Amino acid sequence: MSSPISYRREMPFDYGRLETVAPGLRRIVARNPSAFTFHGTGTYVVGEGRVAVIDPGPYLPEHVAALLAGLGNEQVSHILVTHTHNDHSPAAALLKQATGAESWAFGPHGAGRAGADGAGAAAVEEGGDRDFQPDHLLADGDVIRGQGWTIEAVHTPGHTSNHLCFGWRETRTLFSGDHVMGWSTSVIAPPDGEMAAYLASLHKLLDRDDAVYWPTHGPAITDPHPHVRAFIAHRQAREDQILTALAAGPARIVEMVPAMYQGTDPRLFPAAARSVLAHLLHLETRGLVTAGDGAPLDAVWQRG
Repeated sequence: MSSPISYRREMPFDYGRLETVAPGLRRIVARNPSAFTFHGTGTYVVGEGRVAVIDPGPYLPEHVAALLAGLGNEQVSHILVTHTHNDHSPAAALLKQATGAESWAFGPHGAGRAGADGAGAAAVEEGGDRDFQPDHLLADGDVIRGQGWTIEAVHTPGHTSNHLCFGWRETRTLFSGDHVMGWSTSVIAPPDGEMAAYLASLHKLLDRDDAVYWPTHGPAITDPHPHVRAFIAHRQAREDQILTALAAGPARIVEMVPAMYQGTDPRLFPAAARSVLAHLLHLETRGLVTAGDGAPLDAVWQRG
């Protein structure tokens, strides 16, 4: 049984409306609800007058139009992108076309880990935005300054190799993208998603003193460190489940998922299978499991 996580799913909002959610911070939610986006993509606006927009969202012209209507005469000076899934980055092109603002991100969509089976990844996630090319590349620790705000890039690979969180220094706020959410755990889908990197990125956040996280999906997380520790414990419990299952004999992922994810909507089993694969690849690098012939997602796995 995985470790309990105190999920947060209460989130008052109105689609198409740019709303103040904290001093100096506004959010507008795109109408793209799904099993992976919760109510939809939350696009954030930092500052007033000349503002930064974080995660402009999916390619929905009506979402960008509503954002611009909410801003009125204010100017967008920066477009910041946490990562290149189709629910986060495609609208950057629309926003740049409308405002002239340039984009900042870690880089284009990643190729992922060599040897990991990536077939079908787009079917269980929002898919990779391979058209996005940031105007400015950000590395871990880089700082972006605007009118009344200072934001630090925090490289947090795992969910994707190019995932960034953004730390708003003046308010001890972290925009955590899909790395840490309150309503759900993240899908770690190889080849670009990698469990070892994800766990290291969770531990990295424990060294920071952020007071609140604002994920791109769902409500704020006001007790960041306990929440992150619960996520780490949850992943350790998943590893324990896998090792226990394989102690009974070799098995395929498709056989392990229903037992590991009891009570989960079976429509989410393909996504769960990819997270199990991410765990198995992490265990394999430590010599704890081995895979038989064939693609890792379909292979017979056994204890090392």
